[in-house]
Amino acid sequence: MPRLILFNKPYDVLTQFTDREAGRSTLADFIAVAGIYPAGRLDRDSEGLVVLTDDGGLIARISQPRHKLPKTYWAQVEGLPADEALERLRRGVMLNDGPTAPAEAELMNEPAGLWPRHPPIRWRAALPTAWISLTLREGRNRQVRRMTAAVGLPTLRLIRWAVGDWTLEGLAPGQWRESAFPAFPPRRPRHR
Repeated sequence: MPRLILFNKPYDVLTQFTDREAGRSTLADFIAVAGIYPAGRLDRDSEGLVVLTDDGGLIARISQPRHKLPKTYWAQVEGLPADEALERLRRGVMLNDGPTAPAEAELMNEPAGLWPRHPPIRWRAALPTAWISLTLREGRNRQVRRMTAAVGLPTLRLIRWAVGDWTLEGLAPGQWRESAFPAFPPRRPRHR
């Protein structure tokens, strides 16, 4: 039977099981399950949900942008987001590799029960911070950070909260649990 694991990746952990450079933390430091692979990546300086499985078809459905599986991120940004900045994120912004698809973007309170990050974010007393919830249906390299920077709100801390219907609920950093397989709608046949 296929396996599906939800993992709360801590800050400064690579989303892979091996590393050519000595001393960097990887998934192998937390998960001792053979034959599973991450469905997509999460940058070393980001935290949060990583879905792992031994089912190649499921990895493709999660990680390939053509399936448009929503991924929700919580971004602590430098500055206070004006309505205009949030609206630009909702419409999509121009990045150096082209325009992004529209995103769901909302101002939010700091997440309740949020664990401290080690090391902590840089703190500047003169600059306020705020939290934004962003839901994307595409996955470019460092996309959330580039989108928030494009609207004048540099990301200080980034947590992936959800992938599709899976969330971090109940998972502390470094913890994982097995999960049920999703009930995706049936694939439409391709017409040639």
